[in-house]
Amino acid sequence: MVSFVARAHATETEPATGEGEKLLAFSARIAGDDARTRVVIDFDGKPEFSAHYVASPERIVIDLPATAFGFPAADLSARGLFKDIRYGTMGQGSARIVFTGIRPVRLVLAEVQKNEGHGYRLVLDAEMTTPKAFADLVAQQKWVQPQSGSAIEGLGASARDPATDGVFTIAVDAGHGGIDTGAMGATSKTPEKEITLAFAETLAARLNQEKGVKAFLTRDSDTFLSLSERVTLARQGGADLFISLHADTLGQKNIRGATVYTLSDTASDRMAAALAARENLSDQLAGYSIESGPPEIADILLDLARRETQAFSISLAERVVKSFDGQIGLINNPHRQAGFQVLRAPDMPSILLELGFLSNPADEALLLDPAWRQKVADRMADAVGRYRAETVAGGG
Repeated sequence: MVSFVARAHATETEPATGEGEKLLAFSARIAGDDARTRVVIDFDGKPEFSAHYVASPERIVIDLPATAFGFPAADLSARGLFKDIRYGTMGQGSARIVFTGIRPVRLVLAEVQKNEGHGYRLVLDAEMTTPKAFADLVAQQKWVQPQSGSAIEGLGASARDPATDGVFTIAVDAGHGGIDTGAMGATSKTPEKEITLAFAETLAARLNQEKGVKAFLTRDSDTFLSLSERVTLARQGGADLFISLHADTLGQKNIRGATVYTLSDTASDRMAAALAARENLSDQLAGYSIESGPPEIADILLDLARRETQAFSISLAERVVKSFDGQIGLINNPHRQAGFQVLRAPDMPSILLELGFLSNPADEALLLDPAWRQKVADRMADAVGRYRAETVAGGG
């Protein structure tokens, strides 16, 4: 079995998409069964694309230039050979569609065809295959798939006393983005990625009002970032703190309130473990490889740095809980721990703030309320200020 990589190329007579312009995918349809499935997506221009295979689980990844997806999500809902279909922005000039199979799957046709009327259509025909044949496809393809990166990276310049540069720098990380929409509002159907970005912008602006504080966003648009990229961007920005923002869903719709998470290889409870497992799937949903698990820590100095950083992370989490108490609704036992990959930097105190649950109508209404977001940002600024004054300035 040979590797399948398909590309479509524009001809001299076809209009070129200008730099900075996006293709529009204006309609989509999918039909088939668990043996063979066809996907058709209509574009306003001719798209160049490439198709690749990723294992564990079996996925087909379609990479596109910058594309706006303008069709209803239901038109490309998973069926037939596929149990999950995700699409969205990957970077400033690229987009991606990820098809996750219910079994090993291969493409027997992948081509762009000109519509009789307006634009072009991308036609993908997939059929079931054997595990060995799929493994051969993955092994033989020339594409080197992006890696999500090691969960433990080397110590960087951010492992320092912030007094050395006179500025207390905070990386505000809006969870999800691009192809990874996150959870969905039970009533409004607002995706989590929009809520986290809106709050990240509010929080960064509020923190930047504090003297000696500089806050920046890991993402400022609807763009996908791998979990490793988020940490790397924070480190490159010289962050003294990393705050990741989320708003998940639960099966129990009556549970509501904010939760603050710090890193632990052993989850504090089953809900924390389940939430971390879902958040750690972000890279997989975007077509990245999944690491087998956190690598062993061979360097005792790195291990010691992690322990010290973890103590600072816990200190920050406790101050957030204290600042929220009586002002912002909190879940029972609001400081919890779990193995979030995005919190694994050994040199940067990090917390993950679950603002509330989109599965709860009352929480959802608050998450969409700009005034409530501002109130939470004020309490976060208070918590960060206390952390900075009591822990960092005190040499703790």
